Amino acid sequence: MLDICLLGTGGTLPLMNRWLTSLMVRYKGHAVLIDCGEGTQIAAQRAGVTLKPVDKILLTHLHADHISGLPGLLLTMGNQGRMEELSIVGPVGTERAVNALRSIAPNLPFDIRVSELETDEELMYFLECDIRAFRVNHGVPCYGYSFTLPRMGRFDADRARELAIPLPFWNRLQKGETIEHEGSTYTPEMVLGPPRRGLKLTYCTDTRPTPGIAAAAADSDLFICEGMYGEDEMLPKALENRHMLFSEAARLAAEAGGVRELWLTHYSPSLPNPKAFREVARAIFPNTFTPRDGWTKTLVFDEE
Repeated sequence: MLDICLLGTGGTLPLMNRWLTSLMVRYKGHAVLIDCGEGTQIAAQRAGVTLKPVDKILLTHLHADHISGLPGLLLTMGNQGRMEELSIVGPVGTERAVNALRSIAPNLPFDIRVSELETDEELMYFLECDIRAFRVNHGVPCYGYSFTLPRMGRFDADRARELAIPLPFWNRLQKGETIEHEGSTYTPEMVLGPPRRGLKLTYCTDTRPTPGIAAAAADSDLFICEGMYGEDEMLPKALENRHMLFSEAARLAAEAGGVRELWLTHYSPSLPNPKAFREVARAIFPNTFTPRDGWTKTLVFDEE
């Protein structure tokens, strides 16, 4: 399963009831944080989420409303006694930005490894998850991210017995391990059926609609997408600043195919009540929601 918590839903500047952009993805006691806007730590406290297990921070881009919470978070991690290396990934310029922010968070007791995305699409890994970074269309280099947790085929116990595979090896084969034993080789393919549907989360913000976003979001259990403006009349503003309307995000979800649920986020400060425009999006993609800070969801495998 993947545990999702949308910590902050605001764009540009924080409001009294809305912190800036941040999303946490938790899996097997570890966590990835996407963006770290101002107030991320407070948003996490309000949501009852600890940031301590964060191993990797993915930055969509280097605008202040997406990275200004980093110095405080790094200091907190250090004060909590963190010793493990922290990975930070983002577009070209991330290392320079992180080093500048660290001028007010020096002497940390843990190492930071910065990786910069240089191509339109790159693949990373987090435990068993595949993380795909894909370039979007903003005024500066900007990326969205898709998490995919694959699921192996069903274990065929009858086949394992026919092949006389020792019972102690069954669990290891289910986990994808190849076993050499007394001159015999046992592989997962011998006892596993075809791969089953896994889990998929896609996140993007600060962009105009692009075909690449729809392609990345295809078959997502949850697609979290920027909805900066609720009114279609705000299209000139969206075009000028390379942001998205609710209706455009909903259209991407519909075009992607296989998307089960759409959450809008990164609301403009001029949009105090996103729910008032939710039906605009639902007319295009019915399973659309307008979350508030702290919304959570657990993605689980389909029952068979």
